[in-house]
Amino acid sequence: QQQLVESGGGLVQPGGSLRLSCATSGFSFSRYAMSWYRQAPGKERELVASVSNDGGAIRYADSVKGRFIISRDNAKSTVYLQMSMLKPEDSAVYYCNGRWFSLNYWGQGTQVTVSS
Repeated sequence: QQQLVESGGGLVQPGGSLRLSCATSGFSFSRYAMSWYRQAPGKERELVASVSNDGGAIRYADSVKGRFIISRDNAKSTVYLQMSMLKPEDSAVYYCNGRWFSLNYWGQGTQVTVSS
């Protein structure tokens, strides 16, 4: 069974940093493009960052460029999101996603709250 387990969320002050991790199992991680999405209350889920299966192609939402870094470790079947210079508008539930052709898996999410 496919599992994606996010961790690393929490409460942080504006300007602070957090590192999210998504540990996966049950599928061939190295084949999958991996992404982080987020969803704030009352808003649609949005793509934050994505990385290709080999790490060669990365893209970010304009709102996080220069502040967030996505990375992956295929040996550990884990994808990361390093978030810095956090803003209150970054507050949301962050979801890990794995995609390969028509196969699409989601984690349960981890809450990130940016507040003083």
